[in-house]
Amino acid sequence: MIDTHAHIYLEQFHKDLDQVIDDAKEAGVQQILMPNVDEDTIDDMMEVEEKYPEYCTAMMGLHPCSVNKHFERSLYLVEEWLNKRPFVAIGEIGTDLYWDKSSFKYQKEAFCIQVNWAKQKGLPVVIHCRDSIDETLDLLEPLVTSASRGVFHCFTGNQQQADRIIALGFKLGIGGVVTFKNSGLDQTLKEVPLEHLVLETDSPYLSPVPFRGKRNQPAYLQHILNKLSETYETTPEDIKRVSTNNAIALFKLNT
Repeated sequence: MIDTHAHIYLEQFHKDLDQVIDDAKEAGVQQILMPNVDEDTIDDMMEVEEKYPEYCTAMMGLHPCSVNKHFERSLYLVEEWLNKRPFVAIGEIGTDLYWDKSSFKYQKEAFCIQVNWAKQKGLPVVIHCRDSIDETLDLLEPLVTSASRGVFHCFTGNQQQADRIIALGFKLGIGGVVTFKNSGLDQTLKEVPLEHLVLETDSPYLSPVPFRGKRNQPAYLQHILNKLSETYETTPEDIKRVSTNNAIALFKLNT
């Protein structure tokens, strides 16, 4: 399995990261991809990547919840890093209308700038869209080319939204929400072929059942896998094989 979205460099993991990595490996997680948040998280993320080379792999981007009227300064640093060394993706980028609607105009501008960087560099984008899937799709669709690729992280949308994402050639990132009893996500996914999914935890957030409300970690990807096995009425091995191949192709990983 590949955890395509985990913030394991955050302070929630500072005391026991070695154990978290050991647990992930024991659970069958073969690689962890780490999306950036903002300028304050870059150093910690890079340290984790350096400590666990070829297992923990960094992205670079500016999270929408860190976007404000001074976002150009933060984007300058992101661009500097993107020109300095390779990354597997530009992320985590996007929009968020859950926390602060007043910054939406800046979020839209920052998102479009980063999507265009991804096009120039031939990189996938990892998209955050909390309470803003349709708005994000409206921004993205005019920017997409046949070579564009990416994932809508933490997908919790409906069938119509899934269809719009798939029509762009993008993937759906499926995490712990699929295990929540009243999310309805499992029913939506029954109409979505497995070839369009990648797995993620969003650690330390959104722990799957039976760990809901506790710190999430990459080892819990197994519980997401098991739920998808039930949803698709197939074996965990089949989910593992298809989702892993999807992640390798999307992020052009060397495994």
